[in-house]
Amino acid sequence: MDETRHSPLEDLLPWALPAEDGNLAVSLGELRFVQQIGLRLRPPMPAYIGGVPLPLQPNRVAVMRRVRTLWLGPDEWLITAAEGAAPDLLSWIRRAAADRRGEVTDLSASRIVIEIAGREARTLLEKGCGLDLHPRAFTAGCCAQTLFAKLPVIIDQINAAPSYRLFVRRSAARWLCDWLIDAAEEFRFTG
Repeated sequence: MDETRHSPLEDLLPWALPAEDGNLAVSLGELRFVQQIGLRLRPPMPAYIGGVPLPLQPNRVAVMRRVRTLWLGPDEWLITAAEGAAPDLLSWIRRAAADRRGEVTDLSASRIVIEIAGREARTLLEKGCGLDLHPRAFTAGCCAQTLFAKLPVIIDQINAAPSYRLFVRRSAARWLCDWLIDAAEEFRFTG
C-alpha cells in the first residue's frame, strides 16, 4: 500500500462498541481505497461485461470472487473491488464497454466505503434512512441508493450476519462517521 495515501477516516476507524453481554453490538470500519467503476450501457443489457457479472434485477448485487457489481438503475452499475484485488479491472471494463457504446468512469476517489457490522448494525442503519432493512425485504445481495442522515449514499448488504457497506461522498465521510458513532452509543447499554 502507498503510504502517501490517506483516508479522511484513518484516525476514526476502526471503531467497535461491545454490549453489556460482551458480544459485539456494532463495529465500524473502512474498506480503504476501494476501486469503484461507474458503468452505463445502452440496451440490450448483457449478463456479463469483460467477464464481470451484471445484475439485471433492480437493487441486486452480483459477485465474482472479490468483485461486486451493484445495480443502480436500468442502465447503470457500480463495479467495486478491494484495493489490488483486480488490478486490470478498469481496462477490462473499458475494452468491453467500447463495443457496446457504454460509458465507463473511474469513481474510486469519489466515495469512502464504511463497513458496518454487529448485531445492532441493521438497527443503526434504520435510524438514518427510511428503507425497510428487515430481512424479509432487504437481504445479503441487496443494494439501494437512498438518503441516509440527509446524505445520498449507497447501501450494500454483504451478508446475513448482518454486515453492510455504506458508500458516501468523500467530502461527507467524516461527518457521517461521527453521526454513526454518536447514534450507536445507545447500544452500549443493551444486552
